[in-house]
Amino acid sequence: MVILKKAFHNFHKCCKIKQKGFKNCDLEFCKVWVIFLKRVFLIVLDSMGIGAMDDADIYNDVGSNTLLSISKSSFFSVPNLQRLGFFNIDSVALQPKSPNPLASFARMKEASNGKDTLTGHFEIAGIKILKPFPVFPKGFPGSIIADFEELINCKIVCNKPYSGTEVIKDYGEHHQKTGDLIVYTSADSVFQIAAHEEAVEPEKLYEYCKIAREILVDEYLVARVIARPFVGDPGNYVRTKNRKDFSVLPPRATMLDQMKQNGFDVISIGKISDIFASQGITEFTYTRSNEEGMNSIVDWISRDFNGLCFANLVDFDTLYGHRNDVNGYARALSEFDKDLPRVLANLKKEDILIITADHGCDPSTPSTDHSREYTPLIVYGSNIKRGVNLGTRFTFSDIGSTILDYFNILPQIEGESFLQLISDFDYMNKGVNVHEISNESHRS
Repeated sequence: MVILKKAFHNFHKCCKIKQKGFKNCDLEFCKVWVIFLKRVFLIVLDSMGIGAMDDADIYNDVGSNTLLSISKSSFFSVPNLQRLGFFNIDSVALQPKSPNPLASFARMKEASNGKDTLTGHFEIAGIKILKPFPVFPKGFPGSIIADFEELINCKIVCNKPYSGTEVIKDYGEHHQKTGDLIVYTSADSVFQIAAHEEAVEPEKLYEYCKIAREILVDEYLVARVIARPFVGDPGNYVRTKNRKDFSVLPPRATMLDQMKQNGFDVISIGKISDIFASQGITEFTYTRSNEEGMNSIVDWISRDFNGLCFANLVDFDTLYGHRNDVNGYARALSEFDKDLPRVLANLKKEDILIITADHGCDPSTPSTDHSREYTPLIVYGSNIKRGVNLGTRFTFSDIGSTILDYFNILPQIEGESFLQLISDFDYMNKGVNVHEISNESHRS
């Protein structure tokens, strides 16, 4: 307990120094305090479903199983996930099961109505969506398109559900010749705008998306407006990595908001900041691939911060799930698995790693859309019990509540914490965190 008292004492001194105007205090005693930092690294493997949910028939997804489908590929190899307990999750039929899983694990059931990115991420962060975001299987109403054309002074083509790669193949040349923007949707609640980067610079395309976001309200309140830039020539168009999402604001406070309000860092990697419309985020890093995402995660592990690092790895969904590329999806998960030791080896004693997903997107089915599936949960850390099977959790929000519980914040969101079922923390988890020490310092 001597170190604990010293940490309090030195943190008081550090606060007083900073209050006098020294922004960067690198005195030796500040380094003692670092041992009390608590961090959670939450990684969403976008679309990594593990089997159809019991209500999949409502969504025309009976039989969907993203993980099982890609496991049949010769490119599938995930020994590190297997050792953590990925194959031990309820209903996962893959072999071999780990006899001594290194992590705790569960099967997550979505309580919200829907199967899109926002719904899944919002629920992870503690919001249950009862009314699904609207979809437009026949395209958007003429009045919306007319208003949008008038506001941007540009014509629109397509306006129907379409594959993202097929729509630029079919309409890309027309767009380049006329300047007409390509607007399309999918089975998800999205208003997507595609434009060639030589015809419309990405920043201009983002402005168009912001305008669309403003007019898509009430019964037209789609979950996301998405910029879809592409390059190339007719017959060889490819989408670029300059995609950008413009999401609807969360309808109420999330786990991210509670973290931020209590003085913790909330770091976004990938499209997390876009998904939450920057709400509850303290710092963000945009990434353009799974590789960049993993590099950013490892970079943040090497830094000192106190709070949550929330990452989305989107290639699984965008590049492979929606394009029905079983082998590509299998390779991507195998590459993630191969890179995983870089994360595990650098975690600190109080760090927690959580791996989960937001929905499914089975690349083996005729559909190119998301699928209503259970998702995996892996929880790993030095103070996390090994081999605890949490069974099926009945809302993704249990993740958000557990994270808040770890930071000693009373959850004001949906979900139930499972921290006590899997944790084995010493006294440093019992009431020592930056927020509490900060409050104590202000009272001194």
